[in-house]
Amino acid sequence: MARLAQRTPTMDDVAELAGVSRTTVSRVFSNTVTVDPLLSQKVHDAAAKLRYSPSQIARGLAKGRTHSVGILVPELDNPIFQRTLTGLSQAAGEDRYQVLIADSSERLANEAELITELRRRCDAIVLCSPRMDDAELSTLVARLGPVVMIYRSVPVPGVPVIAVSLEHGVRLLAEHLHELGHRHIAFLDGGEKSRSGARRFAALEEFCADHPEVRVSRVTGGGTIQAGFAAADDVLATGATAVMAFNDVVAMGLLSALQRRGITVPDQLSVTGFDDITFSEFTNPPLTTAAIPAEELGRLAWERLHAMLVDGETDDGTTVVPTVHLRASTSSVVPVGHRSDTLAAEP
Repeated sequence: MARLAQRTPTMDDVAELAGVSRTTVSRVFSNTVTVDPLLSQKVHDAAAKLRYSPSQIARGLAKGRTHSVGILVPELDNPIFQRTLTGLSQAAGEDRYQVLIADSSERLANEAELITELRRRCDAIVLCSPRMDDAELSTLVARLGPVVMIYRSVPVPGVPVIAVSLEHGVRLLAEHLHELGHRHIAFLDGGEKSRSGARRFAALEEFCADHPEVRVSRVTGGGTIQAGFAAADDVLATGATAVMAFNDVVAMGLLSALQRRGITVPDQLSVTGFDDITFSEFTNPPLTTAAIPAEELGRLAWERLHAMLVDGETDDGTTVVPTVHLRASTSSVVPVGHRSDTLAAEP
């Protein structure tokens, strides 16, 4: 017994102490009625003595159902994914399902392995903004269902998608900046491999095509606060009067870097974000942004997943349209003659 105190007791330990086979222990905890009552009592006594508790996941896998679902996110540090997870977890909990979480940490090489392993441990999975290419993702989800995707769309029959009209959000922000008089906008993107970043930039280019007086400069960035901070000099070098950041986190990093350089937002440079994370209302200044109802997306994902698990029903999913929250980080454009000296400020 002393050696067991240093680790979690296993089914084999219970079998050894009870003097029965591992199969008998498994049958006892699976509530198989054919087990002799005396043997069953021995197993329960041994389990109590060892303080052994059978894994609910392992029992579920043996029966083909775990009452748990998994979610894969690209970076759990991003508040938008945390809020999506909250919506999913709360909705699943109401139906007595647990949620297992896997974070790929933006590592594309790990995604397929993580998704496959996650699916082995639960009844279904939610893929939250997966990063792999369309062909690989399509092949993977087709054999790992039930699957629901959020923030990413690939044409796979039987895989609902809870999508966000990023293009609509970008256009609303662009229209807002245009009304304020901005004619040169810098787009601080989410990195070269960001599909959603490419969609946002394409939407901004389409807006410029409809408004020839507006031009856009694309600045390479990333999806993190550090990326936004690091891109400040490149943003200022464009000479743009407004910046549309890939997301709120990136915008927050940019705001901090601009403040260190003595650039006043929005008097000298307007800045917008995307997502409307909790902190965006409390930045200095508060951030104008396109709002995504992330918790609602998590709930919508669970509704589709639950329908697939319980009734075998599926649909194509739905698309959510962002709204814009106007705050103090944007204002009317300041004439270039009043900005040139400050925009060239040294760090």
